[in-house]
Amino acid sequence: MKEIASSPRSGYTMLALFLLLLAGGITLLILRQPVPGIITLILTIMISPGFFFINPNSSVVMTLFGEYKGTVKTNGFFWVNPFYSKKAISLRARNFDSERLKVNDKMGNPVIISVILVWRVQETFKAAFEVDNFETFVTVQTDAAVRKLAARYPYDNFDDEMTELTLRSGLEDVNHNLEKELDERLAIAGIEVIEARIGYLAYAPEIANAMLRRQQAAAIVSARFKIVEGAVGMVEEALKMMNDRNVIHLDDDKRAAMVSNLMVVLCADHDAVPVINAGTLHQ
Repeated sequence: MKEIASSPRSGYTMLALFLLLLAGGITLLILRQPVPGIITLILTIMISPGFFFINPNSSVVMTLFGEYKGTVKTNGFFWVNPFYSKKAISLRARNFDSERLKVNDKMGNPVIISVILVWRVQETFKAAFEVDNFETFVTVQTDAAVRKLAARYPYDNFDDEMTELTLRSGLEDVNHNLEKELDERLAIAGIEVIEARIGYLAYAPEIANAMLRRQQAAAIVSARFKIVEGAVGMVEEALKMMNDRNVIHLDDDKRAAMVSNLMVVLCADHDAVPVINAGTLHQ
């Protein structure tokens, strides 16, 4: 069954009738006509439960003895059958910041992750009758979707360098897949997912220090590689320029010694300390 839009009558017309009946019942009692007066007041009391109002971006789901009669989404003041049961459901967008969950990524590493979800009720019938409590449903399904998502991707590509999409580097694609997963899960409750994204992501405390050292080591190795690559180019260019300009002629042994010295100077962690050679180049 789908949502049925309902258009109840204006509450202002019935409010006028309500006031008229109330005044008539009081008047009849004053004129000492208790039976008509009491009947009129009973009718007035029976009419009153039918009044309700709806604020913007709100709705009211109506049922009559267990039968769904429709949903009112138009804001205003209305009156319906006094025997209708009315349940208010907000249509406003809501934020849900999930708890930080400890889950395992694709490689089995424990990570801490949470998501930020922006959602709203789209179909009131499903929200009211397809699930027990749609707000609790959102919480539980979001946690389940986060666990499933984390198990599909590694935190980073240290363990598998061929992996391009990770939780840390592929946030745009990961968030898109998370939003799609949540949209499918929450559709049963008539809920629209406006936005879903990872709000917090980190290694679990028990492995955080080890992973940090590994990241630092990888960064150092990468930096060293760039330094060596640049130093080799500089040495090669220096030897080529000296040869082209006939600055000095070096045999293989002297060339190897010069290359070694230049590489030490260019790749060292600290500035080189100059040593003055007071003799000849061959000493």
